[in-house]
Amino acid sequence: MKKYELIVPCHFGMEAVLKKEIYDLGYEVTESADGRVSFAGDEEAVCRANVFLRTGERVLIKVGRFPAQTFEELFQGTKALPWEEFIPRDGRFWVAKAASVKSRLFSPSDIQRVMKKAMVERLKEHYRISWFSEEGESFPVRVFLMKDQVTVALDTTGESLHKRGYRKLTAKAPIAENLAAALILLTPWRADRILVDPFCGSGTIPIEAAMMAANLAPGMNRSFTAENWPHIADRRLWYQVLDEARELADLSVETDIQGYDADGAMAAVARENARLAGVEKLIHFQKRSVEDLSHPKKYGFLITNPPYGERLEEKEALPALYRTIGERFRALDSWSLYLITAYDQAERDIGRRADKNRKIYNGMMRAYYYQFQGPKPPRRERRDARKEEA
Repeated sequence: MKKYELIVPCHFGMEAVLKKEIYDLGYEVTESADGRVSFAGDEEAVCRANVFLRTGERVLIKVGRFPAQTFEELFQGTKALPWEEFIPRDGRFWVAKAASVKSRLFSPSDIQRVMKKAMVERLKEHYRISWFSEEGESFPVRVFLMKDQVTVALDTTGESLHKRGYRKLTAKAPIAENLAAALILLTPWRADRILVDPFCGSGTIPIEAAMMAANLAPGMNRSFTAENWPHIADRRLWYQVLDEARELADLSVETDIQGYDADGAMAAVARENARLAGVEKLIHFQKRSVEDLSHPKKYGFLITNPPYGERLEEKEALPALYRTIGERFRALDSWSLYLITAYDQAERDIGRRADKNRKIYNGMMRAYYYQFQGPKPPRRERRDARKEEA
């Protein structure tokens, strides 16, 4: 088996959640930095990470790392890397993205141009040809510059891992699927507990929760760039990993997951997305405004992504909206509330300080994940619930 160092970018603030996922898959984390986690793995790890990771952005194979403060150093460092081990004679290769932080080289387009030229020179010498047809499979490259250290990696994923394949219809400001999964994993929620999202939009949070409850791998129903790289991860390995995912899935699990939205058309969108994800029987969606939020049972979880008020007219409505969230939360006996928002007066208007508060970047927007923790259910109730689930 070949050994690689694999790099998985993630949302800033979610590195610890991703690390746990990687450990749970059976791999050793080698490095954790802002917005990414690295681990050691083989060809099978490339497949399993793509299919099973819920909170990562993509799976990258590290090609190399070197210092560079000038474009000449960038060129020579890139040329020195063993590109022929990864890219075949007819491969289509390019630097898909370049990111630079606190480095002397900062122009993405110039970095991409210099690196492409260096890769061509290296492969020309190896294959003894002067021109590349680039009619074969795609080999996108990603590069990160941090304090003049250049990390170069090959993208095995293609479209970001947050694109599970089920969300064909979206709300106005949908939360990314991998971020929704990370938010759920930051709570003590389990499949035998109640979960309600009172601002469900296109249904992402309830759907991700249902997929976790049924142990559905997030990458089961999509394709990956590296599926067409037999010299790196044979197609047989992909089939084996997908077989593993299907064996682990359990759609017979009983759940109490609900999604509400004040817009009935949006609830219908969420219902359709749940059908496409294969979990429509595990979630109940309905038209219901937050003012009508209630539930007869105890010890449930509200996990939600309410409006942030990005437009001026929406901002004016936020204090009343968050006061309503607080009122309805207090009326739910023994429940917990977890919400992500960029609204900086959320705690004041909810009427309670959060027990925990985590800074998270939702795209380029700084947001906070407020965690208002309710009491744990009595042990007997938890034990009975587990028996019923079994």
